[in-house]
Amino acid sequence: MSQRRRFLQQSSLALFGAAAASAASRMARGAGSPQTTAAAAIKHDGPVLRWTPRQQDLVYTFGGASARQRIAPGTRIISWSEDCFDGAIKTSADLPSKVLTPGRDNPQTGPFHIEGAEPGDTLAIRLLSIEPARDYAVSASLPGFGALVGTDQTAMLGASLPEASWRYDVDAKRRVARTTSGDGRHVWEVPLAPFLGCIGVAPAGGEVRSTIVPGNFGGNLDCTEVRAGNTVFLGVNMPGALFSFGDGHYAMGDGEIMGAAIEGAMNVDLIVDLIKGVNTPIPRLENAQEVMFIGSGRPLEDAARVAYKAMVGWVREHTGLSELDAYQFVAQTVRAPIIQLVDPEYTVLVKLDKGRLPTQR
Repeated sequence: MSQRRRFLQQSSLALFGAAAASAASRMARGAGSPQTTAAAAIKHDGPVLRWTPRQQDLVYTFGGASARQRIAPGTRIISWSEDCFDGAIKTSADLPSKVLTPGRDNPQTGPFHIEGAEPGDTLAIRLLSIEPARDYAVSASLPGFGALVGTDQTAMLGASLPEASWRYDVDAKRRVARTTSGDGRHVWEVPLAPFLGCIGVAPAGGEVRSTIVPGNFGGNLDCTEVRAGNTVFLGVNMPGALFSFGDGHYAMGDGEIMGAAIEGAMNVDLIVDLIKGVNTPIPRLENAQEVMFIGSGRPLEDAARVAYKAMVGWVREHTGLSELDAYQFVAQTVRAPIIQLVDPEYTVLVKLDKGRLPTQR
């Protein structure tokens, strides 16, 4: 709690209190700066909201929840999010089946109603700082959940792996998380690379989605690029957008193959801008060097197709290439890591170095 309070007090000392006067909506400023190291000193002349949600303020769906805060476009939000286990797992002795409350996965900070946001608009979320809020994090093995075990969609006759939990101690100075094997005979460290596993808006048509699910509204994307220095673009589906975030990951390997990253509460500092009249069909991320698209779906190749198609369209728009030429360029240029292989929908990231875009002769 003391780390959370210190974060809220120290972030942007030059900024005014909890909610400054509203500002006109602005165009997104494109990419964030490379891995922000001085979020506290950023120049920001818009409103500021400093808010730490209480347990009863957290929500467990995208859509279907009333707004916890109403903000103007351009508001800087300095806040906090709980871990994916709702704070229930603290040691390696805490098994998920014993301590978790069903239906309280991936608690969300929000939703935030963005004044003036309407379907067909886009939110641009500039991620200034995402940092661990605790000196420990946790991970777990849950029966029937993971890329290498039998599930209700991939049936196997073999026995399930046992349930287990791991506690990681965070060394903030060395920027690593350290844990011990189940038998206590081995230790290993993982470099900290914090990001938000969940970021999204309400789905279209009043639909309510679990915080376990990713989709074109964002949601449980589990994408390592939802990190400080990047800007996330999400299409607005409902009035006010109803934006939320959570599921802090201190680090994660590609695919999140065990169903859990190194999970922990997070201090979050971001700015929410509104782009009027511009549609964003699937989540897009940008920084000064790269543009990225996230596709969700099953089977895995369909998730990849969603993101690849969006990238071909983006390249056409920014270069004037024909569809076939853009397809060829993307085919030879982009990278496409699998970012998540365990949720009801899989997710694939397609990323392009913008410096490699073709130029006219």
